[in-house]
Amino acid sequence: MIPEIGHYALVLALALAVIQIVVPAWGVRTHDAVLIGVAEATAPAQFLFVALAFAALTACYVASDFSVLNVFENSHSAKPLLYKITGVWGNHEGSMLLWVLILAFFGALVSVFGRNLPRSLKALVLSVQASIAAAFYLFILITSNPFTRLIPAPFEGRDLNPVLQDLGLAIHPPLLYLGYVGFSISFSFAIAALIEGRTDAAWARWVRPWTLAAWCALTLGIAMGSYWAYYELGWGGWWFWDPVENASLMPWLAGTALLHSAVVMERREALKVWTILLAILTFSLSLLGTFLVRSGVLTSVHAFATDPTRGVFILAILAFFIGGALCLYAWRAPVLKQGGVFAPISREGALILNNLFLTAACATVFVGTLYPLALEAVSGAKISVGAPFFELTFGPLLVPLLFAMPFGPLLAWKRGDIAGVAQRLLVAFGVGLLAIAATVAGEGGGPILAPFGVGLAVFIMAGALTDIAERTALLRTTLKASLSRAGGLPRSAWGTALAHFAVGVTLLGMVGETQWGAEAIANMKPGETISLRHYDFTYEGIDAGEGPNYRELAAKFAIKRNGATIATARPAKRVFQARQATTTEAALITRGVNQIYISLGDVQPDGAIAVRIYHKPLVLLIWLGAVLMMLGGTLSLSDRRLRIGAPKPSRSRLSPQPAE
Repeated sequence: MIPEIGHYALVLALALAVIQIVVPAWGVRTHDAVLIGVAEATAPAQFLFVALAFAALTACYVASDFSVLNVFENSHSAKPLLYKITGVWGNHEGSMLLWVLILAFFGALVSVFGRNLPRSLKALVLSVQASIAAAFYLFILITSNPFTRLIPAPFEGRDLNPVLQDLGLAIHPPLLYLGYVGFSISFSFAIAALIEGRTDAAWARWVRPWTLAAWCALTLGIAMGSYWAYYELGWGGWWFWDPVENASLMPWLAGTALLHSAVVMERREALKVWTILLAILTFSLSLLGTFLVRSGVLTSVHAFATDPTRGVFILAILAFFIGGALCLYAWRAPVLKQGGVFAPISREGALILNNLFLTAACATVFVGTLYPLALEAVSGAKISVGAPFFELTFGPLLVPLLFAMPFGPLLAWKRGDIAGVAQRLLVAFGVGLLAIAATVAGEGGGPILAPFGVGLAVFIMAGALTDIAERTALLRTTLKASLSRAGGLPRSAWGTALAHFAVGVTLLGMVGETQWGAEAIANMKPGETISLRHYDFTYEGIDAGEGPNYRELAAKFAIKRNGATIATARPAKRVFQARQATTTEAALITRGVNQIYISLGDVQPDGAIAVRIYHKPLVLLIWLGAVLMMLGGTLSLSDRRLRIGAPKPSRSRLSPQPAE
């Protein structure tokens, strides 16, 4: 009965979405306030029905109802309760249900908290949002129904993919979807603005908090996915340039550009055409990621293998929404007007430079990801585009952007003084040079570019602190006055500084792990010892054990430094009986922000075991920086100015302006 309730709730959600598409849009056209108000009621109701469907599927997993095909294929009665719940979105059908749940959730949020929006704009935003939801409801009901029954019901399930039975899966997909799907609100705002012809500073302020919330979630989701792959897959890396990884990186890059562009639009009513286009492209890249994961064109640990029908259906959704949005943009963009004029050397100019490098980097990832697929589809030839391509193209685009980052917040709006800003950054620049010198002296050789990477990271962090120091007049007035100024700073200023500081932290972690990491691979017998970076690793033996739904072989290693035992590590290999699949459980020993990483290979005929040991200096800074970025975005999101409408433009700015 529960699966039928879930299925029926999904059908009702589709019906409400169709009403939400048609009635409010017609109300806007006919200026009927009653019809316009329908959207405010249907959006929360639609979310409640999708939530009911999701709850029904979750109940089937918890109860191990194997009469439901989706539960049979992805669960097992012996699986721990946590992984029964996370198994709901550990498959194609369930993850699509989570996708539309979050989509409806954002629509409901706009309905409830968008009180400061003009009613006509709000109705159009919710109508566009419902059209996206309706398309994916149809996709689920026609090709990916999670409530399909099995008759007769099997006694036991096939279990979830073992690599997905991890705490990281409980966190990573929901966060990633909050980011992916959250950008749909920016898209809906852009389409509504094009339809209504309303693009001004108020529009930019309305769209910024939704974009920022999605960006924060996507930032943390990508970081969580990176860390999950790092410790769960046993390969010791944190980024592989996998096409599905790239599919999440592209909307993040575009969303970052959108956030900065919206600031210019809000402050100067400039870059309207570009900001609207970025809002469309950001969500379009999210849809592209959905297609890559679910169409079957990719083979990846992240991807869901699907039949061609699903791929064609999603491709049709992409063509309709992306193609339709771009056609509407081409038709309406020429009538958009620009606002204030500014000099190239200004805060606006710095933000434009930011956008140029971010979009160029995004385009590089786009080409590197899709070109092999397009070439294979056209000619049948198979090529591999991996890390060397991205490192040689993506990296050089980011270096000048990172170097320019501390300059932007210190430049004045409209017309800036680059020499004056450079003078204020002298201390930060000096600290960066000292970091380079200290790195060269401390390492006494090693990778040539590594010290410059450290210096750049320190310069970025010191530049973010300089921004706060300048705003609070630190050392130029009394400490009491500086503290008073600090208390009066808007939260968005603190959030921006923290996010920029976090970029330096992440860069420092990347440089440390890639340039100074060490690796040792060996076949070891009990009692043998190998050394790596001042650490001695002694293999003491192997033990067999059992978990709820797996058998385990765990090796024991004593780790010593300078003759003293500092830790014991127990990496393991697990065999899941239901799927007869093996996973590697790496052992992680944390030493400050460094980690020792041990993973096991196969047991050799002579009784030795293959062991891979890594020393990863500064590696935890990679994910700490991502968390700080998210916290910076959240701090900015809490700024009251993002929750109220933009101020009305002055009379001088109400006069007609030339087209952008």
